[in-house]
Amino acid sequence: QVQLVESGGGLVQAGGSLRLSCAASRRTFSNYNMGWFRQAPGKEREFVAGITWSGASTRYADSVKGRFTISRVNAKNTVFLQMNSLKPEDTAVYYCAADDTRATLSSKKYDYDYWGQGTQVTVSS
Repeated sequence: QVQLVESGGGLVQAGGSLRLSCAASRRTFSNYNMGWFRQAPGKEREFVAGITWSGASTRYADSVKGRFTISRVNAKNTVFLQMNSLKPEDTAVYYCAADDTRATLSSKKYDYDYWGQGTQVTVSS
């Protein structure tokens, strides 16, 4: 089992930037595909970005393409989400998640096995 801890959330004005981090507890972090999801009040949890175990491939939701970048440093058991040009509609609790199957990089929340506790991102207009 792996524990995930997110950090880096906060309050930012529209057009600003934030960098989220997710630290994993296990050395086998490099075995996992990783994803970022978000959930706004009253809405379903939705996929934001994902990265394969090696970092070679990434995928993004259409709503964040060109603004967000996912990356990872396996030597530090950490995955990042750089968020630029933030919009009020990006306001949500952001979660990182790990998929330990090393199958195709998934955008489906049900394919992820481990979740962090979430970090709040609030974008003011």
